[in-house]
Amino acid sequence: MHISDTSLEIQREPFARPFGFKGAAFHEKWNLVVRLTDASGQTSVGIGGLAVLWSDADVFFSHTEVGGNVIQTALLEHALQLVKERPFKDPPEMFQHLLPQVYEYGRAITRNPDLKLTFCLIALVALDNAAWLLQAKQQNISTFDDLIPTVYRDYLTQRQKHIATVPAVGYTLPAEELRKILNDGAYVLKIKIGHPGTEEDMVQADMDRLDEIHRIACDLESPMTDSGSICYYLDANGRYGRKDSMARLLDHAKRCGMLDRIILIEEPFHYPDTTDVHGLPALFAADESLQTVGDVATRIEQGYGAVTIKPAGKTLSMSFETIQAATDAGAACIVADNACVPVLVEWNKNVAARLPGFPGIKGGMMESNGPENYGGWVRLLSEFPIPNASWLSPQDGAFKLDETYYALSGGIFQEPRGYANLLR
Repeated sequence: MHISDTSLEIQREPFARPFGFKGAAFHEKWNLVVRLTDASGQTSVGIGGLAVLWSDADVFFSHTEVGGNVIQTALLEHALQLVKERPFKDPPEMFQHLLPQVYEYGRAITRNPDLKLTFCLIALVALDNAAWLLQAKQQNISTFDDLIPTVYRDYLTQRQKHIATVPAVGYTLPAEELRKILNDGAYVLKIKIGHPGTEEDMVQADMDRLDEIHRIACDLESPMTDSGSICYYLDANGRYGRKDSMARLLDHAKRCGMLDRIILIEEPFHYPDTTDVHGLPALFAADESLQTVGDVATRIEQGYGAVTIKPAGKTLSMSFETIQAATDAGAACIVADNACVPVLVEWNKNVAARLPGFPGIKGGMMESNGPENYGGWVRLLSEFPIPNASWLSPQDGAFKLDETYYALSGGIFQEPRGYANLLR
């Protein structure tokens, strides 16, 4: 793979309402569009969405929202200059070559020696996707199954027929919209906890929010969960400072009859390296604190039993490695969103569809929250390369996948013209 030219564009997609988590909120998604051209003139277009607040809250709070996005975009621009006129065997080799250099550049321009590596990973998604698609063209690959490197294929052998969509229930999601989501068939809710304020205020607000949600969902049933009830997936995004605070929340959940419905708690602690989860009555997953594949073993030693996979947040290249490490260690894997536009949802879905079913759920599971976050979601679906595909929208709370879906790999090999046309 010899890249002779690169191009970059930015597309800004507004949210329907502020997307609140980590005690803050942001208002739009910056989607970066990358075109790579190889020495023979073949081109590919990759998309990646930014998420400064998710990837490094310190950077988010140190800058304006636009300013944080500009800095994250600058990391991708730097990477695009590094890959030109240098041969690579494949996208993983490119990724391993770029990441240390992009990280040092990020530390310099943010003036933050403790910059989260995740801040760089999400900046590289558009380039990584474009590189995988360019390799596919060079090798006449037309399916995701054939795109998976041989060493990882045994870890991605499933063909799930149902992928539970896990809509995000943020701090500001109105009760009437939550009811609509449930009435449409959702059977797993991803509830954002970690409200703004002091630790005491946060825990109390989280308890109150769980009570409010449980009052709405407690009497609903679903044939797609092992319990027959609506299940909850809590995401703290590293907001909890103390283990006893999480214990208080779970004690409250037990008292109000919802503990058995909590199938997962994601990224609970602000200091994950010094706080384990042993003794807490729930299954815990690591997300943004997994900055390297080596972090998987550390979290499992700390009592975590699941790992969040983020093809659209940490690159497909790193996702393959993380799945291998987590599976070998006996941890469950779940694919999660970053308020993705439809093109990136399909990159996530291709991975989620090939992972084993998630504990407590009949089939696979994947967070996907586009309809809740984007006022223009219907327009975004209409601009997808296969706009009428049955797998684009959930039915009865799940993406239903058939042989056509697998034959077309969700449409990721077709050029997203709406984004590609932005490139000069």
